[in-house]
Amino acid sequence: MKTNTQHQATLKRLERFSRFTDSSIGIPFTRFKFGVEALIGVIPGVGDAAGLILSSYVLIEAQRLGVGWRIKSRIILNMLIDFVGGLIPFFGDIFDAYFKANTRNTQLLKRYLHERSNMAET
Repeated sequence: MKTNTQHQATLKRLERFSRFTDSSIGIPFTRFKFGVEALIGVIPGVGDAAGLILSSYVLIEAQRLGVGWRIKSRIILNMLIDFVGGLIPFFGDIFDAYFKANTRNTQLLKRYLHERSNMAET
């Protein structure tokens, strides 16, 4: 079983990964940011498949953390929404920049671990 320190280290890695893939590039004079996954997604088909492969990292970490099927299924759903949405020509690229599946999935894990640690304390 992983300790709270290990959980925190995993979350920090996932937050860095999510920032890189979802919001590492800022548009000048705006507050809008997108990540390398949206850039890769511009390449038809191949880019969206690469984005799906990148997104699987969060799912792998969830498995390592021992997360239950309910949370993993929500992670998979977010991954699929991001993948299918990204397949739509032109609008899919815009969708990818806004949906930010890796950030959503990292937040799911963060909430799950927080709730789990609160339950363990009581």
